[in-house]
Amino acid sequence: MSFQAATVPSHGGRVDWVDIAKGFCIIMVVMMHSTLGVEKAAGVDGWMHPLVEFARPFRMPDFFLVAGLFLARRIDRPWPEYMDRKVLHFAYFYVLWMAIQIFLKTGLNGDGGFRAIPGDLLFGLVQPYGTLWFIYLLPVFFVVTKCVRRVPPAIVLVIGALLQVAQVETGWIVADEFASRFVFFYAGYALAPWIFSFASRVRENPRIALGGLILWALLNGWLVAEGLADLPVVSLALAGLGAMAVVSGSALLAGTFAARPLRYCGENSIVIYLAFFLPMAVTRIVLLKLELVPDIGTVSLIVTAAGVVGPLILYRIVRGTWFGFLFRRPGWARHRAARGLAPAE
Repeated sequence: MSFQAATVPSHGGRVDWVDIAKGFCIIMVVMMHSTLGVEKAAGVDGWMHPLVEFARPFRMPDFFLVAGLFLARRIDRPWPEYMDRKVLHFAYFYVLWMAIQIFLKTGLNGDGGFRAIPGDLLFGLVQPYGTLWFIYLLPVFFVVTKCVRRVPPAIVLVIGALLQVAQVETGWIVADEFASRFVFFYAGYALAPWIFSFASRVRENPRIALGGLILWALLNGWLVAEGLADLPVVSLALAGLGAMAVVSGSALLAGTFAARPLRYCGENSIVIYLAFFLPMAVTRIVLLKLELVPDIGTVSLIVTAAGVVGPLILYRIVRGTWFGFLFRRPGWARHRAARGLAPAE
């Protein structure tokens, strides 16, 4: 099945519902970090906490599923080209933004000062640093998926599901998150034709899709409220159902004016992911220190908005300038077999 045949509407060679899904996920990620950070600093939960909890079962699984959707187009490329696109690309942004975060957090504010930076940088190459673990894991997933591409997908999916159900906890983020998330990334790759077909059927049957979304929301909310969402098997099922719910909602919104902000955020999801920590932290500190907004939930909402909009503004400012390297990989950071520049997307 042709992807394009099942993904209209589209724009500029991009698929609307995929970008909308990515936009929704990145906003949910920023919301989680913003809300939990505000609540920790304030010592009290706000009205956004239940929303963050509601999205917990499917927030990252859907992000990884969407990341694997178009991999089939490149997985058979020669290893040098594949490594440049799927490993060096993300490695560049991970190392760059890890260095920026460590400079700001350790160098300027940490107990060890600038003397602790080299150690933190080396440690960050082994243990993913802070919020950047998603960028660290993507190249791992890309390489593993290419290595097992000759293995029957059903076998890989079963192994991935068993790893997720096992709820591995070693303390090493790479191992733990690989076990927890790989099945969703691989499902995005292996089941892409079915997922695109599903999105097409959702658009053809909007009333049925809306009914399904309501039932899913009730089930997901009840299991989260009862503390059952993290149980083995239940968490896997909720993640899968939630991922398809996001696909359904995104497909229904595709082509509508209201979805344009989500779509734009999805087009620039990596930009937001790389840089949201700075406007998020600054806004949180300012609002809590000055006590400008008494309601913690509203503070969390404002901090979330700053975390989403701030990186987009920064991206617009630096684009085409010397500081463009923050979001655009320069030629020297590419494999010699590749040419041109690669943006952070």
